[in-house]
Amino acid sequence: MNWLIHDYRESDLAAVVHLIDTTAELGQESVFSLAECISALTSRQPAVVAVHQGAPIGAALACVAGERAWVMRVAISSAWRGRGLASALLVELERRLMAARVARIAYVLPEEELLGEGLLNAGYTRQPAVAYFEKAEPLHGPAAGLLDDLGGRLLPADLWAKVAGMEREKDLIERRVVLPLAEPERAARHGVRPPRAIGLFGPPGTGKTTFARAIASRLGWPFVEILPSRLADGGNLAAALRSAFARIAELERVLVFIDEVEEIAPVRAEPVQPGGMHGVTNELLKLIPGFRERDERLLVCATNSIRSLDPAFLRPGRFDYLIPIGTPDRAARAAIWARYTDARPEVDVDALVAASELFTPADIEHAARIAAQNSFERDLVAVGGRAGEPVTPGATTADYLDAIGQCRPTVTPEMIGQFESDITTHARF
Repeated sequence: MNWLIHDYRESDLAAVVHLIDTTAELGQESVFSLAECISALTSRQPAVVAVHQGAPIGAALACVAGERAWVMRVAISSAWRGRGLASALLVELERRLMAARVARIAYVLPEEELLGEGLLNAGYTRQPAVAYFEKAEPLHGPAAGLLDDLGGRLLPADLWAKVAGMEREKDLIERRVVLPLAEPERAARHGVRPPRAIGLFGPPGTGKTTFARAIASRLGWPFVEILPSRLADGGNLAAALRSAFARIAELERVLVFIDEVEEIAPVRAEPVQPGGMHGVTNELLKLIPGFRERDERLLVCATNSIRSLDPAFLRPGRFDYLIPIGTPDRAARAAIWARYTDARPEVDVDALVAASELFTPADIEHAARIAAQNSFERDLVAVGGRAGEPVTPGATTADYLDAIGQCRPTVTPEMIGQFESDITTHARF
């Protein structure tokens, strides 16, 4: 990604108007006139602008009428067409519209054109009108308020596509979890029951939370994370869990995520220790069957140590699948590094892959952040006139290798050995 997207500012007006005007003949027409677009911009209707090296290269704007929003225009500079910028602009515009409690987003095209296919891919449905596309947002009204109270939210629609590397895990989750939930009628014809609860286990930093969020994004379901530490603030964790699940039951569809679930479902000790977690584990065991009775809901629990979970918690009647999420292999690390280096040809990705064995996706992200920061600071020195030689834009291979050397991998060989043993003992998919 070589652009940044920000909210429309008054100083963007001339550039955005120029984009709208000059792209009208490039298959980016709209039923809204230029004057109507200018009126929407000046009246502070929702709009976003994409910039590259300080210059606007794309814009998307809408107007809101009650619970419906009309996307008035998506304008992309001709040099940036076909690079995914239109989808990125739509995603950012939709975030603003969802925050404004918009229930439906509509886009009217004057005739069939290439943008129509892009809208279908973005979740819009063509209605029986002249190329009239509409997208219904899943939550508005009281349900949206309930989601806010639970600390949940609707995630951007592109998180699944952004999961870099980890293709084996992604493919498995797509086939076992996402597709049966997304196509329940087709699954039923084959006797496939969509999962209601899954467990993700593996070393810390391997992307379990990322996968949970990506599943919610892929399905278009609200994402609610239950944080045991926050629930415990009330003093009675078991009662707080019961209350949280009761409120969640009011949502039509939802993905509920519990990270580090070993905090509330550890192996129960005998005899019961005063003040222990025995009662909390029992409460969670009672809540899961009720949660499973409803369609269009999924419980995802993640743990770094599956062997520390109570055996009754993991049995098939409660969890449909227990899926291992390990450290990325060479191919996965190459895909992740390609993402963080923007696939620049001058960066030796193979060298980074070789140097980052046992690195988790989180470790790679941290190393990439250090390298980018060093490159940024070097650029500031050059701009300040304190360096004589030109600065290469972006971090170099040497920057990334230096950053890798500064990072200590989260996962040790001993942890990998334990994880492989856990796969043999506990994995179920």
